[in-house]
Amino acid sequence: MTQRIKSHTGKKPVAINRDSPVAPAWPSFQGNSQFVGTSPSGRVTAYVDPTLGDPGLQNAQDLVNDADRVVAANDGIFGTTGGPVSVIVFALGGATDGTGGADHMGCDYTTGAAIEACASFGNSARVSALFEAELSECSMDGNLCGLSTGEALSRWCATVIGNNALADFSTAPQWAQDGEPDFVNQTDPTDQSADSTGCGMAFLSWLISQGFGLEKIAPAMVNLGDAGTLAQLYATLTADDAANAWPNFQNALQALPSGVNNDDPFGGLAQPTQMAHIAPWTVEMAGRVFAAILADVAAGRQPEQIVASVRAAMLPARKAKAVSGVCQPKSKRLLPPTTDRRTIKRA
Repeated sequence: MTQRIKSHTGKKPVAINRDSPVAPAWPSFQGNSQFVGTSPSGRVTAYVDPTLGDPGLQNAQDLVNDADRVVAANDGIFGTTGGPVSVIVFALGGATDGTGGADHMGCDYTTGAAIEACASFGNSARVSALFEAELSECSMDGNLCGLSTGEALSRWCATVIGNNALADFSTAPQWAQDGEPDFVNQTDPTDQSADSTGCGMAFLSWLISQGFGLEKIAPAMVNLGDAGTLAQLYATLTADDAANAWPNFQNALQALPSGVNNDDPFGGLAQPTQMAHIAPWTVEMAGRVFAAILADVAAGRQPEQIVASVRAAMLPARKAKAVSGVCQPKSKRLLPPTTDRRTIKRA
């Protein structure tokens, strides 16, 4: 399921020359947002903190070049078409090696479309992976937000699409060291616990190794919603009784020759990609975009108006939810686990 990340090195980065759009309100960044560029599809607009100099600008430029690969792969995992997002690269938490993590707000493309990613000088692959971790939560459409299940899913999306560039964010080993508490039959109402996230990472690794790729796992988890458990996910995918999920998982863990040493103890990353190439929703979106462009050109509208129409046409259709209203922002900042604390705290 390897997804190649292209990073340009050895050349001085050059910001894309286009009219600078107005930056959105970011979750935490308060400085000057320097526009870097928009991906060819128009779906990702990137900014950078100019105080980072050329290394930070290179990270942001590489993200512009890689963004459409990331969003296309993310769409393939969730079986939906995501909306437009903005992302800023800066020294999140003061770090410039990616360990500052990433942040956004709600788990949809309305409240979560302003994404922050930590700079990672000389290693833009980590920036792409951090971006995907937050982008995947937007594709959850208000479900799984701030829960251990959603956190595990978003980290696995970042692992697959980001070529495991965030291996130091691993939480499954800590879960194993803490006695492997059962977060298969219960969902932890937080995305900040290394134990519950780690259990989810190991469990999804096991499912993926059994042939259930993320393109099957992600839609099933979103459909189960906030009340869903990993045991119910197992039952949905395998048609087996949910009560068998935990004991079968435990048996598989005991059979591991080297135990749990990373977030993919069952080698799920070695499984081939099983995503569909062209889905009906992709064709439908292409038709909307083409129609919007034709209408704007015929009306003699300005380029910036055409871009706005294209972005509006790319917004996904909203699904009816049991509770009305927009997803309340519950997602917390993605950070690697600390060595002395069980709970990952927000900086």
